[in-house]
Formats: sequence, structure tokens, C-alpha cells
Amino acid sequence: MAGEAKSRSVSDGKRWGWGPSENKKKMTRTFGFLSAIALAAVMVACGGGSSTSPSGSGTPTPTPTPAPAGLTITITSAGVSPKTLTVARGSQVTFVNNDNINHDELSNPHPEHTDCPELETVGFMAPGQSHQTLNLNTAKTCGYHDHELFADPRWQGTIIIQ
Repeated sequence: MAGEAKSRSVSDGKRWGWGPSENKKKMTRTFGFLSAIALAAVMVACGGGSSTSPSGSGTPTPTPTPAPAGLTITITSAGVSPKTLTVARGSQVTFVNNDNINHDELSNPHPEHTDCPELETVGFMAPGQSHQTLNLNTAKTCGYHDHELFADPRWQGTIIIQ
């Protein structure tokens, strides 16, 4: 047996300083590390990394985001549409920013935004983005406006919850 090389195995764990439980820990750490790398790759591929401005002149046209028909408020350079939307209790409304500028849609009154807290999840939207309200569970009328352009009636509207 002199001069023969001995192979390492899990059963030799005590001899080599690692055993089945240490092997499991190493695999868990490796899996966690690989998961983090995969998540980072997906974020970069989907635009979650750093953003760059498009080169060239002109403003890019935002890509509309699909939303449920009838429960959507669309924002364009002309304002919000429809100005008044009636929905059933429990509904959610999707706001879609098809304008070339940012919008910050919040509930009335300005600047408190306290009438309809369910609208506060809409908030800031860059061109091409869409955000959804929480469930509108209470029958009431919710006025909303663009926080930055609150005095301009083009960016004001009403959701009636029945």
C-alpha cells in the first residue's frame, strides 16, 4: 500500500475536515451565489440596470403597456382619458403613461392626497410605464391629479366607485 494514492470521499469527511453537512452548506452557499448572479443578469436584460439616454435627436415614443379594458386611464400629451371612470367596488384601475413626460398621479386634495389612499400606489410614472391602484373597495368618488401639474385640468380626473 505504500505509494498508493488514496481518493477522497464523503465517508472520509472527518479525515479531510468536511462531511455531509459541510458539503450541504457549501452547495447552499453556491446555489445562493448563482441565484444572485442569475437575478442580476435578468435585471440587466430587462432594463433593471443602469439606464442610458438614447442617442440622436428627438424624443422616443413610449411603448404602451397593455391593461384591462374598461379599467384603464391613459395619459397622453392631451391629458387623462377618460376624465371620469366608473368602476365596481373591489376593482383596480391601471394608469398608463403614453405621454413623453413624467407624471405623478395622486388623489385629491392637493397637496395632502388624502381622499383616496388606494390611488397613492399610482404615483410617479416615467413615459411608457403603467401603475395600478389598490382595490377600490369603498363606494365613493375619488378625484385625482398630477402632483406637479395640479392646476392644469388636463391632468385631473375622477373615479366613481359603485
